[in-house]
Amino acid sequence: MSKQKAILALADGSVFKGYSLGADGETIGEVVFNTSIAGYQEILTDPSYKGQIVVMTYPMIGNYGINDEDYESRNPFLEGFIVKEYSPLPSNWRSQISLEEFLKRKGIVGIQGIDTRALTALIRDCGSQQGIISTKDFNVSTLINKIKSSPGINGVDLVKSVTCDNLYKWEDTKAVSSKAKIYKVVVYDCGAKYNILRNLSNAGCRVTVLPAHTPHKHVLDMNPDGILLSNGPGDPSAVPYMIENIKSLLGKKPIFGICLGHQLMALALGLNTYKLKFGHHGGNQPVMDLSTRKVEITAQNHNFAVSPPAKGTLHKSSYGDVEITHINLNDKSIEGLKCTSIPAFSVQYHPEASPGPHDASYLFERFIEMMKYHS
Repeated sequence: MSKQKAILALADGSVFKGYSLGADGETIGEVVFNTSIAGYQEILTDPSYKGQIVVMTYPMIGNYGINDEDYESRNPFLEGFIVKEYSPLPSNWRSQISLEEFLKRKGIVGIQGIDTRALTALIRDCGSQQGIISTKDFNVSTLINKIKSSPGINGVDLVKSVTCDNLYKWEDTKAVSSKAKIYKVVVYDCGAKYNILRNLSNAGCRVTVLPAHTPHKHVLDMNPDGILLSNGPGDPSAVPYMIENIKSLLGKKPIFGICLGHQLMALALGLNTYKLKFGHHGGNQPVMDLSTRKVEITAQNHNFAVSPPAKGTLHKSSYGDVEITHINLNDKSIEGLKCTSIPAFSVQYHPEASPGPHDASYLFERFIEMMKYHS
């Protein structure tokens, strides 16, 4: 059987020809690369990839299929998927369907059989950019015009596309901990991964998930022991309602921010954010804890970062001093913040990483200790 042709075009005019993987059609998004060796199902179902087309740098993808247990959200939200070589025969006892069948069922357009090494090098050198995958239109000029008319992710509120519609309580049917559920935690869902909720539950929390547009007054009326600001997609400055909510919650309840939640908390504290050249996407980012000089290997997925304070590692905010706690050893970008006068801290990376690494999973216990101290 002959393979169906597909094409990837980038905003700078670069073209890669390959074969269709998944649904037929066309899709536009910002093309980014992920350096993880495993975990493609978790990547596909991470809401933080809304607005993006993901390139996997590992050369063979799909060899262990897809299963119902490894979803990180209710649905995939990414715009498209790119691999070097697709493995059509999954070989794993947990597999229920193939990767291609999953992509078809979910309507995700992908491409295989292109030089992902060259594509990754291009993104690394020139920066992430808008791209289009098509199995229908092979006219490069037309494709480039479609890219130019697309909005991109800068200044766009992508959170509203991924947040839950209504409040719900997390019921962990696969709990690995028998800890009593002592602490009541509210999670602002900006695109929360299920493994954040699992880790909170395993650490001894009763978890309630709220839509991102929920007013801060409603949160305070619930009287939680702590508030978690979740990961999510896109530009944090495009989510002003979350920034205002956080401003009204800081100092009133212990707060823990992860990824986009970290950026939103920084903006609420008076810091700024900026767009990285090609973002951090993968499971091998080295991060140093500045207090201990210990290095953790972390999973990350973000295109924006927190700008450093004007002087040193301390920022003066209306809530007191804000201290930089962690930095990325690859590019020295800020990876963690801590308020010294109120109970609030955040990290840019993913302590809930699944399938890993798990160097930072202790941060959930740190959140528990903060809630315990301030209860």
